[in-house]
Amino acid sequence: MRARFLFSLAVLMAASPAEAKEVLRGPVEAEVVRVVDGDTLAVRAEIWLGQTIEVDVRLAGIDAPELKGKCPQEREGAARARDYLARLNDGGAVRLTNIKRDKFGGRVIANVSNDATPDFSAALRARGLARGYDGAKRGSWCELAGGSGARG
Repeated sequence: MRARFLFSLAVLMAASPAEAKEVLRGPVEAEVVRVVDGDTLAVRAEIWLGQTIEVDVRLAGIDAPELKGKCPQEREGAARARDYLARLNDGGAVRLTNIKRDKFGGRVIANVSNDATPDFSAALRARGLARGYDGAKRGSWCELAGGSGARG
């Protein structure tokens, strides 16, 4: 069952944009290869015996500041979000659920958890390191720097 599910994940990643609304419920166990930024992890999951897939996973429902942001406050917030995400993961295994293809291709969007943290996105939001995101145009983190921007 798990192998079939992981194979389906690989097929979903190769799907056309018209099929992008498909969702694989999971869970899929994965190993974090690296923390890309405050809302993205690179993971490796076994899709078949001896066959693995490595993919970037954007955390569902959030937007974190960008490491190459437009102002110093955004870049500092991005570093705090990335570092906190690394601490949440602590280099171990994660579970992916509600997996779907990202609109930009080449990565997926998923809910991410581990034994210590049931929802990575919620943890980042609770710390003020990310904000809610539904796929629409994102606002500026620089405009929020003096008010309710990324804090940690």
